[in-house]
Amino acid sequence: MSLKNFFVRSLALSAISVSALLAPAAQAHQDTDQAYVTLEKAQPSDTTGKQEVLEFFAYTCSHCNIMEPMVESWSKTLPEEFVLRRVPVAFNASMIDLQKLYYSLESMGRLDLHPKVFDTIHNKREKIYTAPVIFEWVAKQGVDRQEFEAVFNSFGIQSKVTRAADLAKTYQIEGTPSLAVGGQYVTAPSMTDGYEDTIVQAQKLVDKVLAK
Repeated sequence: MSLKNFFVRSLALSAISVSALLAPAAQAHQDTDQAYVTLEKAQPSDTTGKQEVLEFFAYTCSHCNIMEPMVESWSKTLPEEFVLRRVPVAFNASMIDLQKLYYSLESMGRLDLHPKVFDTIHNKREKIYTAPVIFEWVAKQGVDRQEFEAVFNSFGIQSKVTRAADLAKTYQIEGTPSLAVGGQYVTAPSMTDGYEDTIVQAQKLVDKVLAK
């Protein structure tokens, strides 16, 4: 089985009928010779004065676990006009607490623990999927548990989760990892020949946006 077909099959199995959940709010098209899709209507950036690369990911996704360090390294080479923004995706209700975990760490300035979440789930095989277990885990990392719980359960975090769901719907994200560039283009390992090729394609899309 080719690497491309492996990704297509793996992402299809993990998506859990996402296509039925995400309505085509913005139509997109993909030419057969292109490793990306183009939204018919470009989306505005949520970051003032910057173009965005949106990294749609899920902590439970094994492909994301592998690709995340690559994206992080690549993000440091982005031109000053661009910024990387991570968007945790929930394909079903059981994944929402993991979305809130990411946004809570972000809000508390503890994204140093972001890679450790992946390590805990994929390498240590710990199922930190629900709020009570997440609270215990963050406490072991030296985070004040009461403060974290307050942030985790706050309206602000819920608003970010809602926005993440809107973005996933708008960009028609059916599997992770996926990268959206400049509010209009989306690429993913299922469209390219692998992780590295996805980064290469995303850089081409960054250059495409800058050339406009």
